[in-house]
Amino acid sequence: MFAVIPPRASPRVLVSAAVRVGFLCVLLVTASGSAYGQGAGLTLEEALAQATNRSAAIQASESSISASLNAVISAGELPDPVLKLGIDSVPIEGPMRYSVSRDSMTMRRIGIEQEWVSADKRGRRERLADQQVNRARADLILQTANTRQQTAIAWLNAAYAQRALQLSNVLMTQMTEELTTTRASYRGLRATAVDVTQTQMLRSQTKDSLFKAQQDLRSALISLSRWVAAPVIRVEGKVPSLHSKVSSLTLQELNRVQPELLLAEREISIADAATAVATSNRSPNWTWGVTYQQRGSQYQDMVSVGVSIPLPIARANRQDRDVAQAAAMGNRARFILRETQRGVQADIENLSTALANGRERVDSLNTTLLPAAERQVGLATAAYKASTGSLAYVFKAKRELLDAKLQILELELDVAQIWARLEYQIIPNNDESTQRVSHAAD
Repeated sequence: MFAVIPPRASPRVLVSAAVRVGFLCVLLVTASGSAYGQGAGLTLEEALAQATNRSAAIQASESSISASLNAVISAGELPDPVLKLGIDSVPIEGPMRYSVSRDSMTMRRIGIEQEWVSADKRGRRERLADQQVNRARADLILQTANTRQQTAIAWLNAAYAQRALQLSNVLMTQMTEELTTTRASYRGLRATAVDVTQTQMLRSQTKDSLFKAQQDLRSALISLSRWVAAPVIRVEGKVPSLHSKVSSLTLQELNRVQPELLLAEREISIADAATAVATSNRSPNWTWGVTYQQRGSQYQDMVSVGVSIPLPIARANRQDRDVAQAAAMGNRARFILRETQRGVQADIENLSTALANGRERVDSLNTTLLPAAERQVGLATAAYKASTGSLAYVFKAKRELLDAKLQILELELDVAQIWARLEYQIIPNNDESTQRVSHAAD
C-alpha cells in the first residue's frame, strides 16, 4: 500500500501524508510481527515463567533427577542370588552310559548362591548415589539459571528494539517532511538542487536504518520465542531498574546460590563418596552357596554348603590403585572448585564495574547531551520563527536530537544486557518461576 502525494500539494498536506506513511510503516511492522505469534504483549515476568516451565533443558535435568533417585534404591540392595542347576558325573561308556540315575557317582543338583555385600559397603554406595542425585539437582539449577538469563536478555533486546523502531519511525517521518519542505523551497527558489539532493540522501540513509530497526525487532522476537517456546508479537512492561545485589554477596553466600559453584561442590562430594566406595572394595565380598544333590533311588541324597572368598593377591596394583584414582579425582574436583570460584568472582566484579560505568554514562548523556540537543532544537525553532534562521537548521537540530536519543537507547541496551548477565546468575528463592525448580531439587 502506498500513499500517493500530489506533486504540487501544500506543505501541510504533504506533512499529513508523510505522517500517514509513517503510520503505515508501523502497521506493516505490526502485521509482519503477527506472523510470529498472536496475543497480548509479553512482560518480563511472564517470559521468565513460561521459559522455566517449557524449557526442554530443564525437563531433561528433571529426568536426570528421577533416574538418579531410582539408582539410590538399587545401590542399597544385595546382588541378585544365583540359581545353579546341573548334573555331575554322567557315565558316557559301559552299560550305564548316559544314565542319570543308575550310577552311584551321578548326581542331579540344584543350589543357590548369594554374594554378600556388607551393610557398610551398601551404605557407602547409597551415599554415592545420593551425591549423584545432588549433582543432578545442581545441574537443574544451572539449567534454570541459564534459561532465565538468556530469556531476560532476549526480552530486553526485544523491548529496546521496539523503542528503537519507534524512534526510527519518528525520524523517518521527520525526514519525509524535511524532504517535502526542501523541494517546496527549491520550487520557491529558496533552496538549491544540492540541498534537495542532500536531503534525499539523508532520507535514504534514514530509510535503511528503519529497515534495520525492523529486522532487529523481528530477530529479537524470534529469539525470545525460542526461549518461551511460543510465538511472541511484542513485549510490554517497564524495563526493571538496573540495580543488582549479586556483587555484594560474599563467597560463602555465592557457594549456596550460584549454580556453577553449587555444581562444582557437588563434584567434590561425589569424588569423596566414590573414594569411600573404592576403599570399601579393598575387602572382597564373600559368596555363600547351598546345593541339594540327588542320586538314584537306591542311593542317599546329599546337601553341600560352601563359601567363595576372593583372594586379593595384587591389592597394591588393583584395589589400592582404585582408591588412589578416586582420591585424585577428589583433588581434581577441589582444584576445579577453586578455579570456578575465582572465575565467578572475577566475572561478577567485571560485570559490576561495567554496569556501574554504563549507568554513569547513561546518566551523563541524559544530563548533558540530551538537554543540549533539546536546547538546540528550541534555539533553531526560535530563530526560524524570528526569521533569523532557516528551516533546514531546525530539521538538522531535530535529527541530531533523535540521533542522541538513539545513541542513549543503544547504550541503555548494553547496560541492560550486562545487568541481566549479572542479576540472573543466581536463582532467587522468592521468584514464582523458580518454585517448580525448588520442588524438583528437594
